[in-house]
Amino acid sequence: MTAYNKELQQNPLKTRADYEQALLTILAPVYHIIETEKTPGRVHLGDSGSVYEQSRRDIEGFMRTLWGVGPLCSTPERAQQHQYYYDLACQGILAGVNPESEFYWGELHPYDQLFVEMGSLATMLTLTKDFFWDELTATDQQHIFTWLNQINQYKIPDTNWLFFRVLVNNFFEQAGLLTDSTAIDRDLAKLDSFYLNDGWYFDGYPNQIDYYIPFGMQYYGVLYAVLGQQSGNPHLQLFRDRASQFAATFKNWFVNSGAALPFGRSLTYRFAQSGFWAVSAFAKLALNGVTLGEQKYLLLQNMRHWFSKPIFSDSGLLTIGYMYPNLVMAEGYNAPGSPYWALKNFIALALPDDDEFWQAAEVQPKFVEQTVNPYSRMLMIHDPAGDELQAFTAGQHSHEHAHGESKYEKYVYSTTFGFSVKKGDMLVHQGAFDNTLALSDNGFGYQTAFGYQDYQVHEQYVYSLWQPWPDVKIKNFIIPCYPWHFRVHVIETGRTLNYVEGSFSAPVDGQAIETNQGSFYDSSVGTIGIVDLNGNSETKLELPEPNTNLCYARTILPILRGQLASGKHILFSACLGAANEHKFAGLPEIKATLSGNIFHGRIGQAVFLIPLAEI
Repeated sequence: MTAYNKELQQNPLKTRADYEQALLTILAPVYHIIETEKTPGRVHLGDSGSVYEQSRRDIEGFMRTLWGVGPLCSTPERAQQHQYYYDLACQGILAGVNPESEFYWGELHPYDQLFVEMGSLATMLTLTKDFFWDELTATDQQHIFTWLNQINQYKIPDTNWLFFRVLVNNFFEQAGLLTDSTAIDRDLAKLDSFYLNDGWYFDGYPNQIDYYIPFGMQYYGVLYAVLGQQSGNPHLQLFRDRASQFAATFKNWFVNSGAALPFGRSLTYRFAQSGFWAVSAFAKLALNGVTLGEQKYLLLQNMRHWFSKPIFSDSGLLTIGYMYPNLVMAEGYNAPGSPYWALKNFIALALPDDDEFWQAAEVQPKFVEQTVNPYSRMLMIHDPAGDELQAFTAGQHSHEHAHGESKYEKYVYSTTFGFSVKKGDMLVHQGAFDNTLALSDNGFGYQTAFGYQDYQVHEQYVYSLWQPWPDVKIKNFIIPCYPWHFRVHVIETGRTLNYVEGSFSAPVDGQAIETNQGSFYDSSVGTIGIVDLNGNSETKLELPEPNTNLCYARTILPILRGQLASGKHILFSACLGAANEHKFAGLPEIKATLSGNIFHGRIGQAVFLIPLAEI
């Protein structure tokens, strides 16, 4: 673990001063490079690639720091106190927007990545308007306006990106520069069309409901509700109301340790998972079902959790990855500066020093043990202590980003065991097929679900229908009974199939457990295993390729595998994911059968009789 991790790990994050110091610890290495390179408005943080070129990667690295510098320097007194960061940030902005400068950020094009980065610039300009913008020359003001106004001249995606245009135009409105008085309302109307209910949205794609709801749609809506106060727009109250509703269910994405559910894309933004709680504090929202003390706990405990992980390089830079540096799991838009999106959490520093948020005592929330969220399409199970979350999901789908099948369409996602992404699909150990069913019709080239024909999330089970080939139809029924869950696959196939079914992954730091049924492993984070309830599959402990799991660099994975002839089959299995449990006093009696559409299951003395409507 690097010195930067240790410094942040030792920061108690109890006071505003602690919170400010955490930001300074993160900013210092970046601004040292900015000062050394003498390239205002740009910073070269690494050489890995992205879908946009190096110039934009370097600009992104600088502009994402503004999410922290803006709140840090949100009053003249604070700007003077942190003059080193404020001056370098302002110099970078003025050089970047000046077409005569060698560091000019340039003319943009439709869908340009730099439209995203305009959100941080517009936010900083709004927070510091009275003592930065208002003191600029007319020429510098014109340069800023002309460069930012490109977002009104080019096509951007109909997604959360619309909020960046809202934030830019909100600043223009406050500075008396808005030329189209209906621009903000048009974008807000489109964003309204993504709204579901109870505070939940989708982000442009109806089947993709992930962290872009809390750290995207909700975050920017609440931010606008504060920064746009002068406008009198009716959305100001609407966004506050939606955020208050959202809090009641979103809190269940967390556990006591502060860890949040690893699910979906952009997980390299790490502690942005708790950004919603930061912006809600900034807006002084009264949240449904979440007290101020609980809100503070969810924010700060999540950040303590992240600061205890090896997420920084030896030079103090945030890395691409999740719980460790890892390019395997990255999306194409993850550049070296991308992780600094997490600095959005520091919007809370714009609160006054004596704000009640800083004075409030943290309160550990109580999590609902079993609940359905129809909007994120999840049946969510917390262990009784609130230390583990397992989210059983179906119907989510990401059609254009790397590892979409792994990040959205596995049967269950865990705060303790994480999940894995494929490094290849020709061999089983390359696929790292945890919490999914992988099929091949030739013994190589395994595939997992990528798009379901049908799905349903019930109070007691999750159903999905998958058709990997025209002559193969699979109905999946996943039935939680923590720390176990049953799986029932009803398979109709017109071809011979090789199948692999994986349980949870865990770090390779423990020992295998000898049993006469199934395969089990006791790791440092808990016990995992799988049992074949048909009696005709091989079970074993697989060693997946390194760096496939998001939480652990080397893992072990209990799997079962077998072959199916053409015809109809029903496969039964039981999977164990006992977080933080290490006692294994023998396997309980486990059985599973179907009688008509009634599932009969037994684990020890616990009996389950569950009608499966889709059989």
